[in-house]
Amino acid sequence: MTQLSSTAQAPVSLEAVVSESSSTTRSQLLSTLKTWPVMVSLLVLVAVILIAIGAPLLTSIDPTEINPAQRLRPISPEHWLGTDAYGRDVYTRILYGARVSLVVGLGVAAFSLVVGLFIGVLAGYFRWVDAIVMRVMDGLMAIPGILLAIALVSISGSSLLTVLIAITIPEVPRVVRLVRGVILSVRNEPYVEAALTLGTPLPTLMVRHLVPSTIAPLIVQCTYIFASAILTEAILSFLGAGVPPETSSWGNIMAEGRAYFQLFPGLVLYPGVLLSLTVLSVNLLGDALRDSLDPRMARRM
Repeated sequence: MTQLSSTAQAPVSLEAVVSESSSTTRSQLLSTLKTWPVMVSLLVLVAVILIAIGAPLLTSIDPTEINPAQRLRPISPEHWLGTDAYGRDVYTRILYGARVSLVVGLGVAAFSLVVGLFIGVLAGYFRWVDAIVMRVMDGLMAIPGILLAIALVSISGSSLLTVLIAITIPEVPRVVRLVRGVILSVRNEPYVEAALTLGTPLPTLMVRHLVPSTIAPLIVQCTYIFASAILTEAILSFLGAGVPPETSSWGNIMAEGRAYFQLFPGLVLYPGVLLSLTVLSVNLLGDALRDSLDPRMARRM
């Protein structure tokens, strides 16, 4: 009885609790990633990345090469997906278009997360910063993202950098609000107050104690920003306000092929299907990460 009583009253170390929590999260993440929708999504994303990286190895044709004598040709051994109205190889342009989509998605996700994290931490910790910054963020969120991007592209001209900036600006307020909410929920936690009592410098406090709590929700948000950026770039290019027309992008291919849709529907369908599969795969992966990293979702499961 004495041994059982001493065992029951033995304190549980903080390291053991943290280790058990991280082990549970890791096992939930692995079990979620093993489901067949997530596996298919990962395979699609890996395929798109390999296509973008290995485009010069998968085709020897220049995506910008114009050949009027070969315009609007059907599928053939020389042109696996036919040619467009300028005689350019559609297969080659789709391969190189994956590069533009991935660069836009990764660039917008990286820029918006870095800027949004910095502003969100300041807004969540300093009340006077919060009063100013969040009004600016609310004003940006009141403007439709597509209209703001079109306006910026119209002012600055169409280029890949302009498109990146135009798509990033509407995404930053969403990241700021997410980070601010997390910081507000943890700033009064005992471990934060203890760090302040011990005289921890403010930059160290933010980096070691506040920022880590935002990593899990930011990972999930990054997937949605990535998918949204790819889709927005395609919309802007389709409307003629995206990357230059001579640049191979899925939106440009669909925009140029819409006039010949009834004769050659593949000019719109081929890049459209690949765009849809990429966005759907990223969204499914984001949902899986949310279910694994969010404790509330884990308890529901």
